[in-house]
Amino acid sequence: MNILEAIVLGLVQGLTEFIPISSTAHLEIVPVLLGWGDPGAAASAVIQFGTWIAAVIYFFKDIVRLIGGFFRGLISRRPLAETDSREAWLVIIGTIPIVALGLLLKKHVESTFRGLWVITVMVIFVAILMDVAERYAKRQQLRNFDQMNVADAIVIGLGQCLALIPGSSRSGSTIMPALFRKIDRPTAARYSFLLSIPAVGGAGFLELFKERHHLGELGWTSIIIAIVVAFISGYASIWFLLRYLKTHTTHVFIYYRFALGAVMIALLLTGYLR
Repeated sequence: MNILEAIVLGLVQGLTEFIPISSTAHLEIVPVLLGWGDPGAAASAVIQFGTWIAAVIYFFKDIVRLIGGFFRGLISRRPLAETDSREAWLVIIGTIPIVALGLLLKKHVESTFRGLWVITVMVIFVAILMDVAERYAKRQQLRNFDQMNVADAIVIGLGQCLALIPGSSRSGSTIMPALFRKIDRPTAARYSFLLSIPAVGGAGFLELFKERHHLGELGWTSIIIAIVVAFISGYASIWFLLRYLKTHTTHVFIYYRFALGAVMIALLLTGYLR
């Protein structure tokens, strides 16, 4: 991975990881369109680490607050009584499904699910689900984070399991069920980002450990550049989406997903993507 590839791939990862348009789909097709080929698992793990750091730093105060609330809830034996403790448990409960299913389907996640036709289908399928969710939410009185409950966390956590299939988009897979649960868009996005910290962090560190012998082949200069670019662009993406959804729906991302799916189908049918 040369410096130009590190910059481009880091930028692609950062801009698409948190916006509901599927970072995996973009990391698959952008290198191919530029004639670079598949960047490989080691490169993907390194680049994803940059966006994970962005989420941790952006929500650092929230993380500290929720950890404190979690332990206060344990000490008082009233885990859902205090706001911070309740929110911490909502993140934990929402994370359990993807951890359990991810371990159960690990072999398929690393092989079967990574086919380009599978990714293409999921890009379009989740766009359809998001569109239906938006139409449903438009007619409802939406709730904020303070009004979320355990049932919301379970449903959204199950929705996040779609992200195990590349092309789904982790944020799209969590914002969509949140809208079905009558949760407003900024809250859905914030909860999605909080859920991504343990899920993406755990998967990312596992992948980095597994691919540690191949990291040296990428070149340490390229590795550092990719992480920094992914961090900066990922941080900007979080900032943008949280503010954008205060006054907008997710329809612009839905339309983009339909267009992306159409382009991927065309590239696959013509043999440009294999």
